[in-house]
Amino acid sequence: MAILVKEENGFKFVDEGQGDTLLLLHGLFGALSNWEGVVARFSKNFRVIIPMLPIYEMPIKEAGLEGLRKFLEDFVAFKGLKDMIIMGNSLGGHIALIYTLKNGEKVKKLILTGSSGLFEDSMGGSYPKRGNYEYIKERVSYTFYNPEVASKELVDEVFDITKSIPKCMRIVAIAKSAQRHNMAEEIPNIKTPTLLVWGLNDTITPPMVAYEFNKLIPNSTLKFIDQCCHAPMMEHPEKFNELVEEFLLQ
Repeated sequence: MAILVKEENGFKFVDEGQGDTLLLLHGLFGALSNWEGVVARFSKNFRVIIPMLPIYEMPIKEAGLEGLRKFLEDFVAFKGLKDMIIMGNSLGGHIALIYTLKNGEKVKKLILTGSSGLFEDSMGGSYPKRGNYEYIKERVSYTFYNPEVASKELVDEVFDITKSIPKCMRIVAIAKSAQRHNMAEEIPNIKTPTLLVWGLNDTITPPMVAYEFNKLIPNSTLKFIDQCCHAPMMEHPEKFNELVEEFLLQ
């Protein structure tokens, strides 16, 4: 499905459907296309909102987790959102955790998939190799169990991002901010019902990370998807959506 991006008050976002708010947070190299399966399934019964995180545009001094949390707080205030279900992939999960710890009264359910916050092994912490298409293709493919999911369109999108020195500087700053911010001592304070959906073959936030999140978040449920890496909603959209729907109906 074609996803319509709206622009208001300096924010770019998707806002589809009606009902309870399901807010989606993408990762460091995330694109709207990552969420197509989720939007198609849930916009029939939910109001699905995806803010475009200003990863590549934010002032370099603010390029980090706190800057992104502040952005999300401003966006939620602008849209007047409450009683949200927040779903975050990779870096988006990390932001969801930080936001929920400070704004728990606005979040009624939390869904994390391949979330950073405890440990991750990714290319973001080192300077992405600019101008090396094969390297970028290899790294994008590394995030999927089936490398064919890394379409030429997706690789081209990431390659274009890494051609920009200012964008690369922000990516590195944000990735280092995420790697420095281990949340092991904070997340036991999250009381929000939480679903963890993990790829059993995740190479970036391995299954041990999912088990640790499950142990530390008091009211959490862990589900694995086999033959799946770091982006379950892209590799196995039907199975992913089934697990999410089951959780939302509880």
